[in-house]
Amino acid sequence: MKSIVPALAVLLALPQVAAADQNDPRLDRLFAVIQTSDQPARARVAERAIWSIWLETEDADALAIMERGVDAMRESRLEDALAEFDTLVEAAPDFAEAWNKRATVHYMLGNLDESIADVEETLALEPRHFGALSGLGQIQILKRDDAAALDAFEQALAVHPHLANTKGIVEALRRSIGQTDL
Repeated sequence: MKSIVPALAVLLALPQVAAADQNDPRLDRLFAVIQTSDQPARARVAERAIWSIWLETEDADALAIMERGVDAMRESRLEDALAEFDTLVEAAPDFAEAWNKRATVHYMLGNLDESIADVEETLALEPRHFGALSGLGQIQILKRDDAAALDAFEQALAVHPHLANTKGIVEALRRSIGQTDL
């Protein structure tokens, strides 16, 4: 079997841009890999590269805040994480992943409406953010809005057809709302 790492390494080796994050030109190629690959392993490598790029920024202060927020999330210090991401979205309002991380923390704290608002900000900056779309689907499930959840998960799959477990969730939601003919 051919290794998929060299091809993606070439994509990631393209010259860095002044502002990485969701505006990085490497993303278009990586999303093309996800859209066209018939190899789930190759799509997973591209997905990891996308997540890595979404976290990049040349603003050292913003990067430090992001790292502190992610560390706080990892350590289940959710209030600390929220404070870091509050600071980050104020300091860097065009940084989609800052909004997405804050949406995740709000979700974890049970602040569903705040999470939805942050998902909307994330998607305004990066409409292909399959993580935010999947998160929105999870929120809508908790809110018992299966139709809205289905819509969010279908949008996520349109962007990233290889999302783990999402096809099963979509099938279950379709059955739940009586949409079995698709």
